[in-house]
Amino acid sequence: MTEITKKDILEALQEFSNKTLDPKFEKIDKRFENMDQRFENMDQRFEKIDKRFEDMDQRFENIDQRFEKIDKRFENMDQRFEKADYRINALDHKVDQFKEEIIHQFHVISEDVISQVKLVAEGVMNLDEKFTREIANFRRENEQAHQEIMAMIKFSYAELDRRISTLESEVQDLKRRMDQIERRSVS
Repeated sequence: MTEITKKDILEALQEFSNKTLDPKFEKIDKRFENMDQRFENMDQRFEKIDKRFEDMDQRFENIDQRFEKIDKRFENMDQRFEKADYRINALDHKVDQFKEEIIHQFHVISEDVISQVKLVAEGVMNLDEKFTREIANFRRENEQAHQEIMAMIKFSYAELDRRISTLESEVQDLKRRMDQIERRSVS
């Protein structure tokens, strides 16, 4: 049998490598190159994404700054509202005190008015009684005067009637005389 030498093994391995392994390694190299290309594309895409994230980070920083300004404005507004609340509470307290004072004054004045109304009512009742008495007296006096006037009218009427009757009888007497004189003078 032939002896296999180291050289023969190396040549066989070289040939095996050139025929079988090299094309496979070339394929693997190509696949790695494709993978490298794809990784490079992905790296570029990641760089673009990183750039976009950086832009977004910058935007968020701008937004954060704006929010900080808004927060400061809200803090200022909160302080102003707290001051306004304090003033309103103080004003509410003053209004409540004023209201209580007004109510107290109203009660005092209303009690005074009620007592004065009672006095006026008593005065009106006294005047009513006095007017009732005076009217009754006036009616009595008026009735008495009326009776007296009626009596005087009757007396005057009777006197006038008597005088008229006297005058009529005298006129009749005079007429008769005149008639007599006329008859005498005509005859």
